[in-house]
Amino acid sequence: PDLVISEAFPALSDPRIFERLHLPDEMRAAVSTTCRRVCGTAAKRFLNLHEYQGMELLRSHGVDVPAGAMATTAEGAKKVAEDLFGSKSLEKVVVKSQIHAGGRGKGVFKNGFQGGVHVANSAEEAGDLAGKMLGQILVTKQTGDAGKEVKYVLVNEGIDITDELYFAILMDRSVHQGPVIVASTEGGMNIEEVAEKTPEAIVTEPIDIDEGVTLAKAESVAERLNFTGELKEKAAKNIVGLYDLFVKTDATQVEINPLAVTRDGMVYAADAKLNFDDNAAYRQKDLFAMRDIASEDPRDVEAEDAGLNYIGLDGSIGCMVNGAGLAMATMDIIHLFGGSPANFLDVGGGATKEQVTTAFKILVSDSNVKTILVNIFGGIMKCDVIAAGIVAAYQEVGMTMPVVVRLEGTNVEEGKRILSEASIGVIAADDLEQAAQIAVAEAKKAGAA
Repeated sequence: PDLVISEAFPALSDPRIFERLHLPDEMRAAVSTTCRRVCGTAAKRFLNLHEYQGMELLRSHGVDVPAGAMATTAEGAKKVAEDLFGSKSLEKVVVKSQIHAGGRGKGVFKNGFQGGVHVANSAEEAGDLAGKMLGQILVTKQTGDAGKEVKYVLVNEGIDITDELYFAILMDRSVHQGPVIVASTEGGMNIEEVAEKTPEAIVTEPIDIDEGVTLAKAESVAERLNFTGELKEKAAKNIVGLYDLFVKTDATQVEINPLAVTRDGMVYAADAKLNFDDNAAYRQKDLFAMRDIASEDPRDVEAEDAGLNYIGLDGSIGCMVNGAGLAMATMDIIHLFGGSPANFLDVGGGATKEQVTTAFKILVSDSNVKTILVNIFGGIMKCDVIAAGIVAAYQEVGMTMPVVVRLEGTNVEEGKRILSEASIGVIAADDLEQAAQIAVAEAKKAGAA
């Protein structure tokens, strides 16, 4: 999150910014928490690939990855395993559930089956394991209680790892003003922990975008990671391939953890996290066509289709605001008065009545939401349009939860008149402070923690 924040809002990485703003301690904590969560989440919104898709991308750019393939049925998984056992002298294969969430190995299926990652010693066992995963709901530390349905499994060769390293290429606009290699001999664990406890184990190498990553530079990085001989050559080859992928796919992050050394003398990208610049979607059509919308939060998809900026959180007060800055301030003041925002939702400056109605539908679809706070400062966005959208939403959605509305700016009197004449029971507030206090009180009254 710190790296994401420094890219989007450099000042927010510096705790001194709160001192310069003369914020009280409780507000500093609220601002910091909100910024970190929103910025960190926003970076992941547009394209999230499954592991098997990432492995296919790596392989297509000359990076060595464990052999394997995706399957959607138990029989298909068995066939993949048969091919792997038949083509290689393997003792085991690994069957991995494919969902957009971490912690799969320690997850639990709602059918009672334990773990979303398993080792199989035969093709029959691989098929049996896949049958227990496919079509089932896997709950992990990142999915929440609802879990996610497993529609695909990745079956790949089991590799005998003797050493684990960390390797990443990141787009770092704040310090290096371009791509940078970040690597460590301490792989297979949280790189933030490595940076904190043993910073000397971190290798950093800025990349000249005109020169790129030459074989000589790749070998130099490999040496700094203690690779020698044939292993150095194999590691350097993978490093060159990873940069090729980084550039040609408009990636913002290519993270390999672990970069694995095996007993038979191979260097594999054993697991990958790939992020891409969504602004490049127009020229990366094949890549963005890999997006699995069915595996995403339907609220995110609906918001994107409606042209709304929405990020779901886990609080109890739904927020609808115009403008990202005002949305952040609204979330901060909710925290200040002891509440918790359920989302970031910016309807923008030119929202229509239909978009406002859609925004309300998204908010009420969240079972955690106990009350809704609408905070509009009308400039380009007119208060009467928001008011009309609120009335339409009440009629279409059948609103039952409290809605607190603060309107100010262009056509504010007309907006207030529309809400008053509709007699739909919204709670009017004169300013943001009052609105936040009322919203927090209503949420707590409805049972919010």
